Amino acid sequence: MKLRLILGDQLNLDHSWYKVNEQDTIYVIYELRQETDYVVHHIQKVVAFFSAMRAFANTLKSQGHQVIYFDICSEISKKSLADNIKELVTEKNISKFEYQLPDEYRLDEQLKTLCGELEIPSQHFDSEHFLTEREDLKSFFEGKKQLIMEFFYRNMRKKFDVLMDNGQPLGGQWNFDKNNRKKWKGTPTIPPAYITAVRSQNEILSAIKKVGIKTFGNYHQERYLFPADREEAFAQLEYFCNHLLVHFGDYQDAMHNEQRNLFHSRISFALNVKLLHPKEVIETVVNYYHKNSRFIELSQVEGFVRQILGWREYMRGIYWREMPSYKSKNQLDNYNKLPDFYWTGATKMNCLHESISDSLDTSYAHHIQRLMITGNFALLIQCHPDEVDAWYLGVYADAIEWVQLPNTRGMSQWADGGIVATKPYVSSGSYINKMSNYCESCIYDRTKRIGENACPFNSLYWNFLDDKKSYFSKNNRMAMMLRLLDKIPALEKQEINERALSIIENPDAY
Repeated sequence: MKLRLILGDQLNLDHSWYKVNEQDTIYVIYELRQETDYVVHHIQKVVAFFSAMRAFANTLKSQGHQVIYFDICSEISKKSLADNIKELVTEKNISKFEYQLPDEYRLDEQLKTLCGELEIPSQHFDSEHFLTEREDLKSFFEGKKQLIMEFFYRNMRKKFDVLMDNGQPLGGQWNFDKNNRKKWKGTPTIPPAYITAVRSQNEILSAIKKVGIKTFGNYHQERYLFPADREEAFAQLEYFCNHLLVHFGDYQDAMHNEQRNLFHSRISFALNVKLLHPKEVIETVVNYYHKNSRFIELSQVEGFVRQILGWREYMRGIYWREMPSYKSKNQLDNYNKLPDFYWTGATKMNCLHESISDSLDTSYAHHIQRLMITGNFALLIQCHPDEVDAWYLGVYADAIEWVQLPNTRGMSQWADGGIVATKPYVSSGSYINKMSNYCESCIYDRTKRIGENACPFNSLYWNFLDDKKSYFSKNNRMAMMLRLLDKIPALEKQEINERALSIIENPDAY
């Protein structure tokens, strides 16, 4: 008998494994405490994974495959993945062990070690999901000083012939990013959020409570976003095309008190557990655009394609190029604790309250909320990257380390010293006001740097530049910011730094 392992983020029904029903093959799927407990996860993240894993197992069984499924209530859930595999190999008299390459370094190492300990042959297979191989990014940037995503993205456009016209970018330009920065002011009308088919999660919720898995965040069936199977995932994608794509690009960076989702697709979870393939997502969206180009501008679809064909594949490449040392990088020497309000939303700063509350309610936030609100603040108060990583990895259902780590430690916290981003993504209250209506209902004044009612982001921003200027003295992209810093009168700078220090020492008071 042959044993094949399926991990919780390997739910790809189109994988070549399943093309033939092999009677001598057993598939095994585990719900394990090693996966629920390595960080504290949002309750909806645990539910989403278990729900999708169980649906996947049932589909395989319905197709005639032999599947063994161990749920979280089984005693073996407390054992490691490796120990469980070893026991099953013995129990079922397995003659060969096979697995798909994991996307997390931690599991990759665990399975390599396991295969070295097994007394039977083992073999790994590609997950058949990504558009690049693990080492492609390393090869692409061989000999280059900077890993600029834009160059990689253009190459991917050419390679896969996406939005191209005779070897040139459709519309005469590669990137419409400047068109994608509009603030949403009440129009155009935002369609209601797509809610997945009503599927009771009571069994999973009860199991989580029974075994005592520690979680945070809230669960509301009416706000539950995550598909459990391929049919539900594709329906979500189609809804995006039919109702949201027309304005996606324009408002992809916008934020609003009363509109959590705006025009975002919310398919990141479905993509990252492989219910959807990136190629089919891109093809579906691009084909819809071509059929409806009379009323959909190219800038809307290019902004979406860039996120998947460019950014997603690029981040995966960074992860495998830089691990395992990447996980411990702390270039700016930040060591502070993440504020308690990241787990409660209890802060007087409206932008943070809204973004964190959204995250706690839905296990989702779009990229600007993550980068320029929660990430920006964490960097400005100089939190330890380990603290930030653990929160992001836990709070979002789509967070798997290969995508979370380079986005957080690299893009958001600049802890990698500029491998991902050429400058740190920090801002004062002015940017937040430019892209949202958060400031309008905030007790703090976005125009002030000092004083009790001054926006904390303002003093923190200038203090950060002052405190960390030695790290950026040779960074051309930071030159203008540092020149502006130098123009602030000494007395005012002292007052700014004193207020910033009081916030850093006790952020939960603000």
